[in-house]
Amino acid sequence: MTSTTVVVVTWRGAAHITACLDALAAQTRAHRTLVVDNASDDGTAALVAAHPSKPEVLRLRRNTGYAGAMAAALDKVDTPLMAWLNDDAAPTPEWLATCEDTLAKAPLAAAVSARLTLPDGTVQSTGVRLTADGHGADLPEPVEEVFGFCGGAAVLDVEALRSVGGVPASYFCYYEDTDTAWRLRLAGWDVVSAEADVTHEHGASTLPGSVRFHLWNERNRLLTLLRCAPRAVAIRQLVKFAVLTLVLPLRGKPMAPNFRLSLRCRVLGAVAARLPRTLVERRAVGRRATLGRGAVWEAWAGN
Repeated sequence: MTSTTVVVVTWRGAAHITACLDALAAQTRAHRTLVVDNASDDGTAALVAAHPSKPEVLRLRRNTGYAGAMAAALDKVDTPLMAWLNDDAAPTPEWLATCEDTLAKAPLAAAVSARLTLPDGTVQSTGVRLTADGHGADLPEPVEEVFGFCGGAAVLDVEALRSVGGVPASYFCYYEDTDTAWRLRLAGWDVVSAEADVTHEHGASTLPGSVRFHLWNERNRLLTLLRCAPRAVAIRQLVKFAVLTLVLPLRGKPMAPNFRLSLRCRVLGAVAARLPRTLVERRAVGRRATLGRGAVWEAWAGN
């Protein structure tokens, strides 16, 4: 029986989608493959349609980002498990079987994070850790339990995912995995790591370090804190971000992209515009929680 729907989100993925689908066709565990095409205009649709594995396709009319596409896919999933897989990722044949078996052995776990390795052999992520200031950061070292899963290659329990509010579609890209894992932990679920190997061409669809990357990354980190973190932590980090932004003109020297005044002002503007909605979402997260925000923060932040 098929337990997992593997969701592959793609946008202009013609250069790498075939390798991803080839790797999925070679899996040792039966599954359903659903490709969500974010309105690609580079021939991706033709490549997917011609692939021998004949994956199902959900073609969106506009680019909704990774988060929006995953949220759209969740409505179409009718299996107990749902895998998140980047279109520039190629899992080994045992990847899915290992992830499914790992979840089966951990009844309190709602998500399992695979081991993503860059083409040069460097381990990119075995999961996500929570830093002392609320960043979700890739954890390259192998550990059994992680704070969160890396959305590049993970398998989630669908019922648990839906019970905590699904995927934050409005994030577009980045932190949708950390936010989801945080809400799962607040609801009492665990997140584990598995030695399920995936080769990942990190940043093939987006450019890490670009203005858009930092805009989405910084905005979504602050939104995640406002939704999931203890109130004092969220306020402290938001004020810290704003104060640092205000003093940047006094430094008078070139800054890294995420410290550029214009970008950080855009981040603050975006967070301010979303604040009323985010506070409503925060209350919804709290209603679904079985653990206190403080308890989760103390257990994982900086550890």
